[in-house]
Amino acid sequence: MAEQKASTLIEAVESGLAAQGYIASRQIATAVYLSQQIEKPILVEGPAGVGKTELAKAIAAWRGKKMIRLQCYEGLDEAKALYEWKYAKQLLYTQILKDKLGEVLGGAQTLHAALDQLHDFGDVFFSKEFVEPRPLLQALEQPGGCVLLIDEIDKSDAEFESLLLEILSDFQVTIPELGTVSAITPPTVILTSNSERDLGDALKRRCLHLHIGFPEQRLEERIVESRVPGISQTLRRQMVGFIHEIRSLDLKKLPSVSETIDWARVLVLLQATELNTEMVKDTLNVLLKYEADIEAASPQVTTFIAKAARSNVFG
Repeated sequence: MAEQKASTLIEAVESGLAAQGYIASRQIATAVYLSQQIEKPILVEGPAGVGKTELAKAIAAWRGKKMIRLQCYEGLDEAKALYEWKYAKQLLYTQILKDKLGEVLGGAQTLHAALDQLHDFGDVFFSKEFVEPRPLLQALEQPGGCVLLIDEIDKSDAEFESLLLEILSDFQVTIPELGTVSAITPPTVILTSNSERDLGDALKRRCLHLHIGFPEQRLEERIVESRVPGISQTLRRQMVGFIHEIRSLDLKKLPSVSETIDWARVLVLLQATELNTEMVKDTLNVLLKYEADIEAASPQVTTFIAKAARSNVFG
């Protein structure tokens, strides 16, 4: 009974994501379901363009939650990711305090007494009022929760991972001047990686792991149907079959799902009903991003179209 209930809930995740235009495999839907149940971040790895970032957007839209995105890059630090002080505001308040210094000090007769009276004002300058929250802190402060997307974590420095560990494990962060800030409602956290570098074990232990690779042909056809509804079934099957043949080549960058969708839109725009050699060669630059890859694939175009057409007939 419990297995049946879990299966039904996973199917509900699939349906919910599909309603937002994201066609998820069973593995993806299961990871999203488990993440929600055990409140654990998901580390999504895989080639660029397979739908890692789109997954976070779809989850946010499905659940009606705000999505907060932190785009990672080399040199990213806590001032850009977590918080920084509003220095201009602090400076303004310092000037006001300077102008009112006589009133603040009152009747203080000694330096020690004056410092005691200024102590409380010093603390005010490092209070929540002067904090400029960045994406990580913003996510913790959302009263109704949110989806926090930490995009391309592999592009950040290894040291940045240490900043994330407390947030990923306890949904809280410690700010020296303010203490610990805990999430009222834990955010749904999605981290994405293109595997440009190996991530630390400490970060991986805190996450569910999900690898999104190139989808099998039927799933990719469903994705195209969802994102490009004007395409015919025959053309859809042919073009996806052709792309799967292209992926068998040794190319610098294999076409991903995002290129599949772009190519489908281009073919619909050109009013194509089926693939032909001339049209494919004219639009191959939509699929392949390097001239060397286009040159390597061009001699195979006619053969791959024929294979895709045959698989369409027998599919």
